[in-house]
Amino acid sequence: MTFKHWLNIIGIGEDGLSGLSTSARSLIDRAEILVGGDRHLKMLPELLEDRRSRLVWSTPIETNIQQIMNLRGKSVCVLASGDPLWFGIGTTLLKRIPIEEVAVIPSTSTFSLICARLGWSLNEVETLSLCGRPTSLLQPYIYPNAKLLILSAGKETPQLVAKILCDRHFSNSKITILEHLNGTKERIIATFANQYQDFPEFADLNAIAVECIPQTEARILSRMGGLPDEAYLHDGQLTKREVRAITLSTLAPNAGEMLWDVGAGCGSIGIEWMRSHPRCQAIAIEKLRTHFIAENAIALGTPHLKIIEGKAPEILQGLPIPDAIFIGGGATVPDLLETCWASLPSQGRIVANVVTLEGEQKLFQWQQQYGGTLTQISIGRAEAIGTFRGWKPMRPVTQWKAIKP
Repeated sequence: MTFKHWLNIIGIGEDGLSGLSTSARSLIDRAEILVGGDRHLKMLPELLEDRRSRLVWSTPIETNIQQIMNLRGKSVCVLASGDPLWFGIGTTLLKRIPIEEVAVIPSTSTFSLICARLGWSLNEVETLSLCGRPTSLLQPYIYPNAKLLILSAGKETPQLVAKILCDRHFSNSKITILEHLNGTKERIIATFANQYQDFPEFADLNAIAVECIPQTEARILSRMGGLPDEAYLHDGQLTKREVRAITLSTLAPNAGEMLWDVGAGCGSIGIEWMRSHPRCQAIAIEKLRTHFIAENAIALGTPHLKIIEGKAPEILQGLPIPDAIFIGGGATVPDLLETCWASLPSQGRIVANVVTLEGEQKLFQWQQQYGGTLTQISIGRAEAIGTFRGWKPMRPVTQWKAIKP
């Protein structure tokens, strides 16, 4: 029995049925089961009077996903906002259902509508969703002159976004809140981040456009590896800025890759790995300082950093397969390097930093056996010597990098 295109995902805007193409309307008319939120289903009043089955999204949404999968073989139509594959339900469904069984008909995305209203170029903006996601995800997107388009979680989101901007000393940023775009209740309100305490009440259905304008004292945090040491909460167990930049360069993160940060300290390597690209993932393994990691991850915009409290190598069993592993502490712990090497897939890479002679000896043995490169990193910082200045050397770091055949 063929199930080709039994599931149809239709993007619908605030203009409802009138904004749908003939083909999209035809798929809705023929569907045996309609799926959507209350707002979407209420856009189809004449269809709701018939006897067809309807499924309204609930929490947790995974239950609904399974219900939809159980309907394979029937004609199912899912209604979604705008473009279902741009921070939409279509992306979630297609992780579970092959595209060969699905037809997707997008409507104009919220992002496109915002650009049309403001005269912005879509290829020159940053897009993100805060629907069901932590507002701290906004942090890496804040930089001078950035233009941000944000899908809001509700009427409180504009104020939360504005407060984050003010906390980062971007309080002069321009904020535009766009409600019910392309509908009869469309409203556009332009204001500034520093006015957030006097914001009016917004509709639950809103999107936000931000022009990031820094103050003189604004904290500018690059997405490149090597954030200032003072950007982190720590107790001294921190890979210093210069060494961190070299280490991230050696690890060479690519979009969508998974890192194990073993002996994570305050979490700086895993955090900056994730900041390098929104799709990068990392797991921080640390037995003592997980509270520092959690606070730093939120403050620096990587709230999805997975934190595991425990002692390696025992705690490493059963974790998702890594593309890269960084060992920032504990290289001499029995079986740690062995476990990490065995956990890597072919072409996976490992980087280990040590500062002791015993650690150097261990890395030398591994380099002799498995190849790779050994590098010594020596950094000096200029500091006062009386009325003069001189170089104060940091403790040298020995680094081993290898790629598993």
